[in-house]
Amino acid sequence: MPVDLHCIAEGRTDAPLVVLSHALGCDLHMWDRLVPQLTPYLRVLRYDHRGHGRSARADGPYPIEALAEDAAALIERQAGGRPVHFVGLSMGGMTGQALAASRPELLASLTIANSASHYPDTSTWQARIETVRRDGVAAVADGAIERWLTSSFRATPEGADAAARLHRTLCANDSAQYAWACGAVGGIDLRAGNRTIAVPTLVIAGTFDEGTPVAWSEQIAAAIPGARMETLPAAHLSAVECPDAFARLVRGMAG
Repeated sequence: MPVDLHCIAEGRTDAPLVVLSHALGCDLHMWDRLVPQLTPYLRVLRYDHRGHGRSARADGPYPIEALAEDAAALIERQAGGRPVHFVGLSMGGMTGQALAASRPELLASLTIANSASHYPDTSTWQARIETVRRDGVAAVADGAIERWLTSSFRATPEGADAAARLHRTLCANDSAQYAWACGAVGGIDLRAGNRTIAVPTLVIAGTFDEGTPVAWSEQIAAAIPGARMETLPAAHLSAVECPDAFARLVRGMAG
């Protein structure tokens, strides 16, 4: 069953609606550097995934398809019956893949950023789950920030501020909720569904993304009929590190 999601709607009420779906361990504030570049042109709806931020908590383990069901319920409630432009990064991109395969009528377009469709080796995810259950989310936070943002960006004032904010958000996650989200991400296999996606699709990769390498984005783009791909000079959170370029791509998809 879908859970209640905390969301914020901003921007023009007469413009196409863009829905922003964040990464594992983050919340809707992950998009803070991006939103001001979208709201003059578009209506923007961003939300917290279940078990993240101010949304309802999960009551046990769940698959990525449950996050797609949550997003579908939110869109049905907020979009007034019109299809939306869905933008998901990392776990949000996995949510978008599952949503486009199961509820294509809800989407006008799909943007998948810094994401994956399948993990052939889930041992890393199992190790992270065990660490978090034993030592808490703070035990994996420093390593996550290093993967999320390049060292050159973190050395700038805006990058240092972004890294500090993201670190605080990540450490604030409940250990059980975060572990269940890790299980959802690590257990994905979206490959068959991707071959059925019929909405216009953009795949965004980060040149320096070690968590979801460029080759994984290439695999997603190759599987989705008609999808195109763009690469940004960023690590895993490309929307944080390259908000100008990311916003231009989103605006292009939303017309």
